[in-house]
Amino acid sequence: MDRRGFLGGLLAGVGGAVLMGSGVAEAGPGSEPRAATRPLFIGTYTDGSGAGKGIGVGAWDPAAGAVVAKSVVAVSNPSFLALAPSQRYLYAVDEQAGGRVTALSVSGGTLKVLNSQSAQGDGPTHLCVTPDGKHVLAANYDSGSVVVLPVKADGSLGAATDLAQHTGSGPDPDRQEGPHAHQVLPDNHGAYVHSVDLGTDTVYAYTVSSAGKLKLVHQAKVPAGQGPRHLAFHPNGRYAYIANELGNSVIVASYDGASGVLTPGKPQTTLTAAPPAGVRNYPGEIIVSADGRFVYLSNRGSDNAAVFAVGDGGAKLTLLANTPVGKNPRHIGLDPTGSFLFSSNQDSGTVTSYRVDKATGLLTAVGTPLATPKPVMTLPL
Repeated sequence: MDRRGFLGGLLAGVGGAVLMGSGVAEAGPGSEPRAATRPLFIGTYTDGSGAGKGIGVGAWDPAAGAVVAKSVVAVSNPSFLALAPSQRYLYAVDEQAGGRVTALSVSGGTLKVLNSQSAQGDGPTHLCVTPDGKHVLAANYDSGSVVVLPVKADGSLGAATDLAQHTGSGPDPDRQEGPHAHQVLPDNHGAYVHSVDLGTDTVYAYTVSSAGKLKLVHQAKVPAGQGPRHLAFHPNGRYAYIANELGNSVIVASYDGASGVLTPGKPQTTLTAAPPAGVRNYPGEIIVSADGRFVYLSNRGSDNAAVFAVGDGGAKLTLLANTPVGKNPRHIGLDPTGSFLFSSNQDSGTVTSYRVDKATGLLTAVGTPLATPKPVMTLPL
């Protein structure tokens, strides 16, 4: 089954929504976004009915969580975005056959395309920038591989310096017939990068040399058929949390930062109640609050954001709530202050905002959803 077709009917009923300045998510009736806004970028899908046009450029209000979209920069299927440590450059996957990675400069909340390079594979879905800003790594979902691209002095990308090909399969014949690298990200100290592979039920740990070469150092297996999608590290660096798309679960894994060894525990549910009859739930994005007290996970199918309390120094997750969001929340993200959570709801064509109670971790919806075609990631600066 195609990775994007599992829920079917993409953007049903959204029609011809366009990403322009007319869509504003407000803090309340009659309110307007305040002047001291911060930049925000929206990744979209640009193919199919009701498609977007590229990366949405907008702003968010740090006081009220209001979101406004202003313009679009044309990039093909920019379904995931990553900011350089300097915040001067942004990198986007071009998720398609013969996938590419696009480099853009960031200045005053505006974007300018610098160049793009081949991802050396099909369907790149995720990417990251190494902490030193010298390399971009992308996960090719359809090809089941990880590519390394060097970053030049001006922020543009050079040709690939290495490619790691995953092998294997899993018990789900539709989604695990072969490797499907879904994510690649560094640990908290940047010593190792980890690629989460949905098709092989494996998290691969690599080192990246100064010359942009990958060396495999460890493979962590989750229970067969879980289909791991994304992981996020606790701020203390001793634990990571794995969202399992096919297993409808989250796993707490201990982590040895000295060796790069990840040790997954047992799967636990992401839902306070079973989804409606005939609906299958697929966990999506997973994030950790900056203070390490809470974990948030998007549930697609049940269409909510799960809120977990973190206990035992990171070793325990307790499910507190499922907060309703839009349809098919492919991505959720916190603003840099941790005051607001934004949900990118692919099939309802909305970006929705939620105020975070930093004492309890719970979420409260604020304002009117921002209408935008096929939003699949929101990156607030």
